[in-house]
Amino acid sequence: QKLGMLSELAGEYPIVEQTFADASAVLGQDLWEIAQHDSGNILDQTQITQPVLLTASYAIWQLWQQLGGPAPALLAGHSLG
Repeated sequence: QKLGMLSELAGEYPIVEQTFADASAVLGQDLWEIAQHDSGNILDQTQITQPVLLTASYAIWQLWQQLGGPAPALLAGHSLG
């Protein structure tokens, strides 16, 4: 995670910030504000980091699909789990 992550993509592709807005509505916390400004100094807390990173990954996936990127045959990931 990095403060300001995806800001350049969001400036060009509204789907990025919209994905954050959707996730924020579900979680009741403004994930975009945290990812961009972190005024509460909470981005490094696991219970915040994980939803922000998942949302960032999903936003990139949404953008990839929107731009017509090829569908992968296989996906993998990793977590703190």
